[in-house]
Amino acid sequence: MSNPPVLLLDGASMWFRSYFGIPSSITAPDGRPVNALRGFLDAVATLITRERPHRLVVCRDDDWRPQWRVDLIPSYKAHRVAEENPAGEPDIEEVPDELTPQVDMIMEILDAFGIATAGAPEAEADDVLGTLADRERRDPVVVVSGDRDLLQLVRDEPVAVRVLYLGRGLAKATKYGPREVAENYAVPVDRAGPAYAELALLRGDPSDGLPGVSGIGEKTAATLLAQHGSLEQILAAAHDPKSRLAKAHRTKLLSATDYIDRAGPVVKVAIDAAVTMSTKTDALPLAAEHPRKVAELAQRYGVSSSIGRLQKALDSLPG
Repeated sequence: MSNPPVLLLDGASMWFRSYFGIPSSITAPDGRPVNALRGFLDAVATLITRERPHRLVVCRDDDWRPQWRVDLIPSYKAHRVAEENPAGEPDIEEVPDELTPQVDMIMEILDAFGIATAGAPEAEADDVLGTLADRERRDPVVVVSGDRDLLQLVRDEPVAVRVLYLGRGLAKATKYGPREVAENYAVPVDRAGPAYAELALLRGDPSDGLPGVSGIGEKTAATLLAQHGSLEQILAAAHDPKSRLAKAHRTKLLSATDYIDRAGPVVKVAIDAAVTMSTKTDALPLAAEHPRKVAELAQRYGVSSSIGRLQKALDSLPG
């Protein structure tokens, strides 16, 4: 990558990981837990030091379960809905009580620093990440997330898009491009991103309430994609009695035609979300926009060391 990258962070993925990975015994002076806040700030500092971006956006989950996806696949994330959902209110995700206030703290500090956040109505963070990555025409993009679904964004043109996958933690994070996705998931390298989305559609994802095509697991899906090149060609073979597609696979695919049609827009990350930014620019500030506010928040939440690490990371960037 010749130009410094734009870093697109999956905010919710990162602060959830921090919350569950760091003891809740880490508290502010007033006793409130700040484990997610501290972990998130430390992770951002590490990422800035490692990737040396000149632009950065923290992408928000403004609608974690968009109704248009639920209309297509009613089971989508249904198991994550809080059991006691007040009548008439939107779906409420089961977020730990001690995490929600910390997200507000994170937003306060990002705002005081002048670090951009972005969200969109009726869109998940994935869709915000996908839209910003798809729009980019100038700088290489690094998407940071613990969500494998975002591997579908990898590409080489018109700018390189890489996904830094946090599945095993930041210290063991793996960066994926088309070649790595193709090698790890046995999908065609020339369309590794779209093929990964098709693989995910076929195999399903229980964590998102997506059943997939019954009897078609990840290995079978990868084999079919390798043989036929795309989901479109797989379905064409299923509808062609003269094709060499195995009878068992043909039967399973044809019986799931309705699901496949509906699941496509659910599984694929949107690239046309109506994204709005919290700041006028996504340029990474080299110093806090509101230093007094940052200092006050650091003291209030007891995260002065983490704020110091973040500022040190910013100081290391070229002016």
